[in-house]
Amino acid sequence: MRELEELLVLFVAAVVLSAAARRTGAPYPVFLAIGGAALAFVPGAPSLAVPPELALALFVAPVLLDAAYDASLRDLRENWAAVAGLVVFAVALTTACVAIVLHVLVPAMPWAAAITLGALVAPPDAVAASAVLSQVRAPHRIVTVLEGESLLNDASALLVYRLAVGAVAAGDFSITAVAPTFLLSVGGSVLAGPLLGWLTLRMFERIEHIPTAIILQFVSTFGVWILAEHAGLSGVLTTVCFAMSLAQWAPRRIKSHVRLPTNAVWQTAVFALNVLAFIFVGLQIQPILASLHVGDRQQYLLVAAAVLLTVIGVRFAWHMSFNAVVRWWHRRHGFHPPRPMLRPSVGSGLVISWAGMRGIVTLAAALALPSEFPYRGLIVLTAFLVVLGTLVVQGLTLKPLLKWLNLQDDDPVEGEVKGARRQALDAVLTALEGDVSPDAERVRRTFRLKLGDAVSVPAAGGELRAAYRAAHERAVHAARQAVLAMRDSHEIGDDAFHQLELELDWLEVAGSLRDGR
Repeated sequence: MRELEELLVLFVAAVVLSAAARRTGAPYPVFLAIGGAALAFVPGAPSLAVPPELALALFVAPVLLDAAYDASLRDLRENWAAVAGLVVFAVALTTACVAIVLHVLVPAMPWAAAITLGALVAPPDAVAASAVLSQVRAPHRIVTVLEGESLLNDASALLVYRLAVGAVAAGDFSITAVAPTFLLSVGGSVLAGPLLGWLTLRMFERIEHIPTAIILQFVSTFGVWILAEHAGLSGVLTTVCFAMSLAQWAPRRIKSHVRLPTNAVWQTAVFALNVLAFIFVGLQIQPILASLHVGDRQQYLLVAAAVLLTVIGVRFAWHMSFNAVVRWWHRRHGFHPPRPMLRPSVGSGLVISWAGMRGIVTLAAALALPSEFPYRGLIVLTAFLVVLGTLVVQGLTLKPLLKWLNLQDDDPVEGEVKGARRQALDAVLTALEGDVSPDAERVRRTFRLKLGDAVSVPAAGGELRAAYRAAHERAVHAARQAVLAMRDSHEIGDDAFHQLELELDWLEVAGSLRDGR
C-alpha cells in the first residue's frame, strides 16, 4: 500500500509541475526534470525503482510508437539530407566525442562503457522539442527536421548503445566484430516492423469494443519490442517501422469511434511515462551522490559538465557546418523544393542546432543498465544531468530564440488543410448529386457548414464560424440542461442519462473540431 501511495503522490506532483509549466510558458519536461532532481533530496522521499531489464521497453516503446505513428513520411523524404545528417553523423560524432572526453577525464573507464554513455546522451528528445515548438508557430520545415531526427536517432543511438553494452559483457569493443550484427539488426528490423504491423492490423480491424482495442494496442506495442529483442533485432527500429506502417494502413481500416478514445488514452499514457522516467531517475541521484566521497563527487560533477558541453558543442558544430554547405549549394544551383517550405538559412540552422534537448530515451536507457555495469553510478548521474542541463539551458531559451529570429513561412500545413477541405466538400456534393430528399439536403447543409466556410470569402468566414459556434454551443447547452433536469427529476435513470450524455459529448466535440479548437 505504501508504494501505491508514493506513486499517487508522484503523479499529483507531476500534474502540479506541468500546470506550472503551462502557466509560465515553459516546456513541461523542464519542470519534471527539476522536480525529479529536487525530490531526490527531500527527506523521506519515495524509494521506487524500475528493474533495469524493464526500463527500455516500459518507457521507450509506447512513446516511440506514438511519435512514429504521427510522423509524415512525405515530409521526412523531402528533408532527408538534414534528418539523415543528424540521425547518422551527429549521433556518431556525439558518441565518439563524449567517449574521448570520458577517456581523458576517467582513464580507467573501459572504452565500451564510455561509448555506452556517448550513445545514451546522443539522441535529442521529441517530446521536449515539440513542447517548445507548440508554443511558437515555428516553420514547418524546422518542425519536420527536429521531430524526424528525434524519432530516428533513437534507433541509431540505441543500436550503438546495445552493441556497447554487449561489448562490456564480452570484454572488448571492436567495430569489425559488431558491424555484421549491426547490419543484420538494421535489415531485419526494417523487414519485421511492417510485417508485424500488417498482422496486427488484421486483428485490430475486427475489434469494435473500445477497451479491448486499447488493451490490445498496448499489448501489441510491448509485444513487438519483446519479439524484436528476442530475435536479436533492434526494438527501437522495429517499433518505428511497425508504427509507420500502421499509420499508412490503419486510417482505412480502423473505425473512428475506436480511434478517437484510443488517441486520448495514448496521449495520457505518453505523459505518464515521461513523468515516471524523470521521477525514477531523479530518485537514483541522491543515493549515488551520498555513496561518493567529496573528491569523487566533484569529479563526477566535472565529468557531467564536460559531457554536457561536448553534447551541445558537437551538435552545434555539425549542423551549422551542414547548414553552410546546404546554403552554398542553393546559391550555386537554386532552391527548388517540391512544395513551399522555408529556405535553409543561418537562422534556421541556429534553431535546429540549439534544439538538442535530451529526454526520456536517455533516461530510460540509463535506467536499463545492469546494476553491475562498470561506472554505472557515473553514467546514470551524467545522463540525468545532461538531460537536466539541456532542458534548462536550451529548453528555456529556445522560445526566445525563435521569437528573436522571427522565422516565418507561408504555413504550408494550413494551406493543405484548406485545399483538402475544399476537395472533401466537392466529393460530398458529388456523392449526393441527384438526391433531392430532405435527408440528403440536411447532410449537404451540415457539410457545407463544417467544411464550406473554411474556403469562403475571408471577410465572411470568421463571422460564419462565430455564428455557427454560438448557435451550436447554445443548442448543446440547452439539450444538456434538459437531460440533466430529466435525470434530477428521476424521469430517466442513470443508464439512459449516460447514453445521452455521450451523444451530447460527441456533438460538442464535433462543433469544437469544426471551429479548429
